[in-house]
Amino acid sequence: MGIGGTPEGVTAAAAIKALGGEIQGLLWARGEEDRALAKAAGIDMNRVLTTDDLVQCDDAFFAATGVTDGDLLRGVRYDAYGATSQSLVMRVRSGTIRTIDTRHRADRIGQYSSVEFR
Repeated sequence: MGIGGTPEGVTAAAAIKALGGEIQGLLWARGEEDRALAKAAGIDMNRVLTTDDLVQCDDAFFAATGVTDGDLLRGVRYDAYGATSQSLVMRVRSGTIRTIDTRHRADRIGQYSSVEFR
């Protein structure tokens, strides 16, 4: 429960839809200008939006990679080899949930990155 941005609501809805759950939300105007723009566009600010309103098809994915340690994912860790990261990928159509542990080789990053990695 709370106020967040529309992109965050759609992202959360994709993850929740992949899990078979439900989310409901209302659009929240930041001020009178937002309310006027919504009204001019024919948007009903009082309409409760559902998961299917926010993610209208089953051809959607959710992906997240941990940057710092959290309850859901481990953060990036550096070692002599390079770095490791952990990601979560969910597919709405199949309900597939993948946790991916990745090793990033320090000696190869320079081949495709403009940032020097040591």
